[in-house]
Amino acid sequence: MAADTIHLFLNPTAGRGRAGRRQPRIVELMGQSGLDIEYHASRSAGDLEAQVLKLVDKGATRVIVAGGDGSVHEAINGILRSDNRAALGVIPTGTGNDFAKACNIPLNWEHATRLLADRIAANVTPRKIDAGRFNDRFFANGAGIGFDAKVTRVAQSIQLPIGDLVYLLAILRTMIDGIASPQLRISAGDYVWDGPLTLAAISNGPWVGGMFHIAPTADNADNILELLIAKPVTRRRILTLLPKLMSGEHMHEAEIVHRPVTHLTIRAELPISSHLDGEVQPMQTDFELSILPGALDLL
Repeated sequence: MAADTIHLFLNPTAGRGRAGRRQPRIVELMGQSGLDIEYHASRSAGDLEAQVLKLVDKGATRVIVAGGDGSVHEAINGILRSDNRAALGVIPTGTGNDFAKACNIPLNWEHATRLLADRIAANVTPRKIDAGRFNDRFFANGAGIGFDAKVTRVAQSIQLPIGDLVYLLAILRTMIDGIASPQLRISAGDYVWDGPLTLAAISNGPWVGGMFHIAPTADNADNILELLIAKPVTRRRILTLLPKLMSGEHMHEAEIVHRPVTHLTIRAELPISSHLDGEVQPMQTDFELSILPGALDLL
């Protein structure tokens, strides 16, 4: 395999199918820079990760993903599961594009494609950013346990072409069943939470769900994860908190606990919902999370 080959992965279903419709133009724009591009399509859930892992194991050093946060999630798990190192480039064509926002990648996909191609052609040194580990998985932007994971599950079932608003609609639908307050024990250094809560969010980047500024202080190059705990709240209180969650003005509310952490463990009394980068994980009770400083090279 030629070391200078750039592997372009595209998830045709990302962004409710927008990524697939943009594929010919993305390939055209990348090719205009004279780069050696090899195109790969993701055929099903988990396929992108498997393809990336196989190629990086064989020596691929540059992987580009045109997709959303789910596609980025699969790509970084393929890269970080390998014993080899490969740099990642991202063209945001998803719904929320939280990772792109965290990395200051332009959300205009054509502009992002041109900029990325120019950087690669100019041989610009990749910048190092952190990743997170969640049990035996990795995450690029954030993890969530509890209410936001249930919202993520509902959002994935909504097929309406309404962009970021899909997450707001999912919150309203999730609230119909009531707001659960599972019992969790969270340990992070000297800090311990032992009691009911609405959610625990562990952020590497500041945004989640496209429109929620859940961790305003998060920086994916500072070797820190931001732990945010929301105490038990009512439906009415969630509605009053939503505007503040969107603007990042919720951090000093009475129900919010915030701690910067590098490692933490979480134990639930019963199996509970969780997500990584907006991808729903199997129900489980035990979680171990840690920061991986500089684990990713970003093109």
